[in-house]
Amino acid sequence: MNTKERTLVLLKPDAVQRNLIGEVITRFERVGLKIIALKFLLPTKEQAHKHYVKNEEEIVALGKRSIEGKKKSGEVVNDDPRELGQQIIDRLVVFLSASPIVAIVLEGNKAIPITRKLVGSTEPLQSDVGTIRGDFTLDSYSLADEDNRAVRNLVHASSSQSDAEYEIKVWFSEKEIWS
Repeated sequence: MNTKERTLVLLKPDAVQRNLIGEVITRFERVGLKIIALKFLLPTKEQAHKHYVKNEEEIVALGKRSIEGKKKSGEVVNDDPRELGQQIIDRLVVFLSASPIVAIVLEGNKAIPITRKLVGSTEPLQSDVGTIRGDFTLDSYSLADEDNRAVRNLVHASSSQSDAEYEIKVWFSEKEIWS
């Protein structure tokens, strides 16, 4: 069985603004992941939207996950999952397209789970010390909600093989990938 995988990583505007590009890339390279594509760009709103929305079901699923998380933290939630999911997507699109990002394709043995382990939890407050988000992010879902914005969690990392394949095509042509 071939365990060599590709995954997409985006260093979001907050990582770029805080000059963490080298630190983050070093962490991936240190564990043996190979950079096979990299670009510095200012995403359009259309690119950001395409990245986050693969289909309508994902918007609803995102809203449902958010509602579950809020309920676990003791909040009373009466939100419609689709509306909440769309609100989250809208915030993410605004954030991702606000200033430059770095898009990276990593390749290596078990690249997806290794990358996600290095990055840490999407909710920065739940990220372990030693992860990128645990070491460098002070934001939280609740603070982002209070400010009506996306959480500033520095990095996006593909969550599955199918997501990685889709997301890589959003940001890179096959000619830009050097495996």
